[in-house]
Amino acid sequence: MGRFVTGEAARERLCALLLQVDVAYREMRELSCDEVGTAFRVELAQRLEAQERVNRGLMYRVFGQIADPPDEAAMVPDAVQRLCARLRIPPREVKRRVKFAAKIRPRRQLTGPALPPRLPVVAESVKSGVLGEDHLKAITQTLDKLPSCTSDTDRAEVEATLVREAAKNDADFVTALGKGIDAVFNPDGHFDEADRARRRGLTLGAQGPDGMSRLYGWLDPEARCYLEAVTAAVRPGRHLPDGTVEELPDERSMAQRCHDGLKLGLKLGIASGQMGSHRGHPVTVIARTTLAELNQAAHAVNDPTVSMPPPARTGGSTAVPMHDLIRMAADAIHYLVVFDEHTGRPIYLGRQKRIATADQRIICYSRDGGCTRPTCLTPGYYSEVHHSPDWYPAGRTDADALFFACGPDHKLLTDGHWTAEVTDTGRLAWTDGTTPPRINHAHHPDEILRGDPDPPQH
Repeated sequence: MGRFVTGEAARERLCALLLQVDVAYREMRELSCDEVGTAFRVELAQRLEAQERVNRGLMYRVFGQIADPPDEAAMVPDAVQRLCARLRIPPREVKRRVKFAAKIRPRRQLTGPALPPRLPVVAESVKSGVLGEDHLKAITQTLDKLPSCTSDTDRAEVEATLVREAAKNDADFVTALGKGIDAVFNPDGHFDEADRARRRGLTLGAQGPDGMSRLYGWLDPEARCYLEAVTAAVRPGRHLPDGTVEELPDERSMAQRCHDGLKLGLKLGIASGQMGSHRGHPVTVIARTTLAELNQAAHAVNDPTVSMPPPARTGGSTAVPMHDLIRMAADAIHYLVVFDEHTGRPIYLGRQKRIATADQRIICYSRDGGCTRPTCLTPGYYSEVHHSPDWYPAGRTDADALFFACGPDHKLLTDGHWTAEVTDTGRLAWTDGTTPPRINHAHHPDEILRGDPDPPQH
């Protein structure tokens, strides 16, 4: 608490300080920085970011006192509307700031000294300008999701862990860490199986005039796992809509690859023949058309002067353009061949092949979880396999010499911008030459929660 001053003296001093800030910002806006150099600009950006965070901390103090005035009986009834008008922010933002301020401001009692804030570690970091708004959102979301049975000691440890990591990493890292910590404290999720079973569902909308259909709903965790896997398989340049399997330039968006992954998974599931029968015949796509229309479509594919016949109709009354129907018929044979070629995968290759097998990648999933560069959040589905030591000239394609690295980081490692070495614990430690080699705890939030040293100590 600051020393006691009268209200009038405090108002005069605060106005003078605010005026000094306004003058300083006006001078900085008018001062040219065209010749200061990028290194100084980075330092300037850091200082401005810190000042913005300190300013945000002062803002929360003011909002907290507006909501619970220490010198008045209660909050002014129209304070929210007045703030909205003066600050040009929506009411929901005013209420959000007031709600958060209540968590980091000391709590007054009817009698006796004030109680500490509900989030004392967060409050101190906000006051000193360590945390940004995105950090605060990630931290509070994690704390709010902790089970009600979490002890005060564990809750305080989680808060301290999140703030400590937020002081060193960006908000995306803290968000991912929060999800991992949430899984540690509540591995079964916040809903039981009955809740999830009741909520699951997909609705296939009516087919539009362009042949497209809207799909919406909720996936349960298991269904999401399968969709993630097939989406990861349809990575850029692979499994293009025209059936090309070679690596080619790919302009698809992530949403389009997710769509193509779902389509690929359904096609492979039907082609496997393991879905049993439906009304006496194997589960498959049934389309009805005439021989004349099919023959016309075959000619139209190769001859632009021949018009394409009307769409075929499936057993579900879906209109399928004839061009798509011909491609679907060809894909059925293609996938069957691919299915036959993917049987019997050896785990140990030694020096036989440079490419890691799927079984070896499973070991990387278990050990690494994702990219091994410190603080990288890229999951295993989107990571490449790195050899350490290098495959050429004396490396091995064994599971204990393979580690995950996302594409951009793998290139940095290959180009020599980073170096990596295997630790005594079998993890891959990275360094850019300015710090000791470090391993990535991002995919192992339990390690961060325990405060494991980095690199590990024995």
